[in-house]
Amino acid sequence: MSDVDVHGALTRRRRATLATERTAKVRPVNGASAAGTASLGTADFSLHDELRQRDRSLERPTAKSEKKKRRSEMGDRLSCHKAQESLLSSASGYSNYRGVLNWCVVMLVLSNARLFLENILKYGILVDPIQVISLFLKDPYSWPAACLIIVSNVFIVVALYTERQLSKGSFSEFAGFLIHCINLSTLLTFPAAVVLLVHSMTPVGGVFALGIYTILFLKLYSYKDVNLWCRELSAIKAKKLARSMSCPSAQHFKAGEQKVCYPGNLTIKDMYYFVFAPTLCYELNFPRSPKIRIQFLLRRLCEMLFFTQVLVGLTQQWMIPIIQSSMKPLEDMDLSRMTERLLRLAVPNHLLWLMFFYWFFHSSMNFSAELLRFGDRQFYKDWWNSETVTYFWQNWNIPVHKWCLRHFYKPLLRKGFSKKVSQSAVFFLSAFFHEYLVSVPLRMFRLWAFMGMMAQLPLAWFVGHFLRGNYGNAAVWMSIIIGQPFAVLMYVHDYYVMHYRSEAE
Repeated sequence: MSDVDVHGALTRRRRATLATERTAKVRPVNGASAAGTASLGTADFSLHDELRQRDRSLERPTAKSEKKKRRSEMGDRLSCHKAQESLLSSASGYSNYRGVLNWCVVMLVLSNARLFLENILKYGILVDPIQVISLFLKDPYSWPAACLIIVSNVFIVVALYTERQLSKGSFSEFAGFLIHCINLSTLLTFPAAVVLLVHSMTPVGGVFALGIYTILFLKLYSYKDVNLWCRELSAIKAKKLARSMSCPSAQHFKAGEQKVCYPGNLTIKDMYYFVFAPTLCYELNFPRSPKIRIQFLLRRLCEMLFFTQVLVGLTQQWMIPIIQSSMKPLEDMDLSRMTERLLRLAVPNHLLWLMFFYWFFHSSMNFSAELLRFGDRQFYKDWWNSETVTYFWQNWNIPVHKWCLRHFYKPLLRKGFSKKVSQSAVFFLSAFFHEYLVSVPLRMFRLWAFMGMMAQLPLAWFVGHFLRGNYGNAAVWMSIIIGQPFAVLMYVHDYYVMHYRSEAE
């Protein structure tokens, strides 16, 4: 045998020895058969097969996707059209007009900037803070509006004293009702008489004082009703009282907060908390926020100060010149010029109205609510999406809407009146207070505000029956933008004719 053959034989023997040792290590000690070893080998082969199949399955989709891409590229080369609607067509279903909205905002800013620059070049700077202060303080030694507001505490004390006597049984229900009626009627007539008779009272101060008295009237009326409901339920020994009349459920209060039940609510502290709270509807236990947020409070305060300055400045710089230039067309009854002045006044009047809405319903009311930890902050809803006039009046002023619904509309329904009659009565009441807050401070009665509010009834019927969706929303916006400056022009014209026409002649 050659050396090569001997070397090959030795190599084969070594390999056989190593294989025998490996099988001996793997073989079970407890007398298991050789099938276990065979099964291990089979498992190794099956594992390799699975890995290979997975690799192939991963490779196949890649190949298929590449084929699809090639086919789609080829299809795009052959055809590039398909049946579809234009984006501006209603059938397309497209609704993302954010860019168009931004364009409208940019155009609005640019157009108003041009008007503002034209106003500055024509009239100069008309903003005068001293003139604004003089409107409130015509006589520096007498403050009639402030004194009138201080006197309002008498009516608050009378209402509280009457309810205490009714809870003790010292007054009969009829006597208490009579005292409340006298107190509430005097609450409206007394400030009106002071504004009409005291000549040092300015129109601005009169509006402010009468606004405070109107709010106080609505609050004390709600205070009277809720305490009456509590006495009625106490008389029949009701165990669970409604949240709006008595102790609410525990979910509205955190641990450690004390609940108040009738007649424990008849205190000075409870009364004045309700007077300063940003609501018109009384409850024995209002929802409370856990703490006062200082940063939130300071933001609202800065907004109040900022928008106060902006409102005063725009009124002096923009509104007053337009109103003054509108007197001649109104006297001459020039219809075309009157329409032009009305449209010129519509833009600044509407901007001031929007700023006043934010200043009062968001900044001011949230400021007072945060300061008093008043929990219900829903002072308005999405009135800007109103598709009907009724929806607008129900959602732009939630405190007044809640009061009308709770203390006026539903009581009328319970007495048997229809919904239309009750709704008309609510508009009539709102029209009365609008005229009360305008005619009395101006010391003239023209009923423009009253007729404007009552005109909302046929407008609500027309929009609700003939206009839907965006058309209804546009009609609501038009009534707000055009209706308010028309009433402003009418009142200003009548006020000018009564007070300044004779002096000019």
